[in-house]
Amino acid sequence: MSEHPLLRSAALAIALLAAGCSFAPAYERPATPLPAHWDRQAAAATSAPPSRAATPTWQDFVVDPQLRALVARALANNRSLRQTLLDVQAARALYRVQRAEQLPGLQAEAGGLRQRQSEELRAPGSPAVHSSLQAGVGLAAFELDLFGRVRALSDAALQEVLATEEAALGARVSLVAEVVQAAVARQGAQQRLQLARQTLQARERALDLVLQRQAAGAATALDVQEARGLVHAVAAQHERIAREERQAGHALALLVGDPGGVPATGDGPLLRQDLCAGLPSELLAQRPDIRAAEHHLRARNAHIGAARAAFFPRIALTGLFGSASADLSGLFGAGQRSWSFAPQLVLPLFDGGRNAANLDLALLRKDQAVAAYELSIQTAFREVADALAATETLRREEAAQRALADTSREALRLAQARWQTGADDHLRYLDAQRSALAAQMDWIAVHTAHQVALATLFRALGGGWQAAVPS
Repeated sequence: MSEHPLLRSAALAIALLAAGCSFAPAYERPATPLPAHWDRQAAAATSAPPSRAATPTWQDFVVDPQLRALVARALANNRSLRQTLLDVQAARALYRVQRAEQLPGLQAEAGGLRQRQSEELRAPGSPAVHSSLQAGVGLAAFELDLFGRVRALSDAALQEVLATEEAALGARVSLVAEVVQAAVARQGAQQRLQLARQTLQARERALDLVLQRQAAGAATALDVQEARGLVHAVAAQHERIAREERQAGHALALLVGDPGGVPATGDGPLLRQDLCAGLPSELLAQRPDIRAAEHHLRARNAHIGAARAAFFPRIALTGLFGSASADLSGLFGAGQRSWSFAPQLVLPLFDGGRNAANLDLALLRKDQAVAAYELSIQTAFREVADALAATETLRREEAAQRALADTSREALRLAQARWQTGADDHLRYLDAQRSALAAQMDWIAVHTAHQVALATLFRALGGGWQAAVPS
């Protein structure tokens, strides 16, 4: 039994397609503009050998159970992240559309024609009205990808999908950091609000004491007014901090995706403190935005192959295998088999420079992608270096500020005792109150800034970090 011509043509097309070449240039990763170390201070801060365990996740970074629950809710409900994930699905769908161009499309076809010819055109004795019916399986304009144009476009679409997935991963890391920072800010506001409330109560008691001393003739009207001024000052500060605390809660609720509010976190530490940055070269594997930029670069590299292939002929195959008849009852009868095969070759001769301009544009866009890739690396390096500098200096500043707050509290206790025994005047006691409150407020602010800097470092490292091993 002889092989059908359409099958032989399809087999030849598949063989030619498999032997097709590609004009996309070989991809080479650009040289990474990274130094060997962050800087002298950062290198010393991260000189501890990293642990050999698996890279910790955000669950290891966030140690407070309530905050972990908030982060998990944000990852499930945040609307901005949901839009990013939908972008990933759209990119995957576009890739499937482009990938389908590499495979022949078969379709069932059926049609009919009924026409009447004029007497001048029809043969003598032939009927004036002609009818024809045709049904079968057709091949619709399948392009033989001899020069890799379709394959290059499919590769570019795949790289865009991978870049979008990396962008989604980066959005998840950023969302975790934003939720942590918002929770830390709210916790700091709650701590300052509690301190302001306690201070207000203490100053109200001090005002009552001054009023009693005035009644006994041991205090002046000036002492009373100064004590009242301190009460009013801390009352105003209390309301300002209360406003900041409520607004921080609203910001956290927006990130979590629950406008009804979010529960408070614990009073203990929220975050792990031993983040270690490792080597700068590790950013290439850790930062999603760097990986996304490289995928964009690979996509632009593939587009060059498609632009080069446009200078060469394009061959498209169209065919139909089925039955044909003049009436419906005999359409699938014996001897009604029919087939058609229509290859088409298109060779560009003159296009006004369109193909050359497209190739120049593809080359320029690759250069742009290289610059964007290098910029993403340099930006990541600066962000990590800044975050390292912030965490290290804030850690030392927090320790110094805490010591100052302890000293100011002790000074306030001594000043109050000396004032009550008459050893010092009221003015020195008031100055001690102001200094103690300011020192404690500053310590809470620096502690909050340190925790925010840790979350910033977590995001700058792309969610990948090492836990330093104690020496």
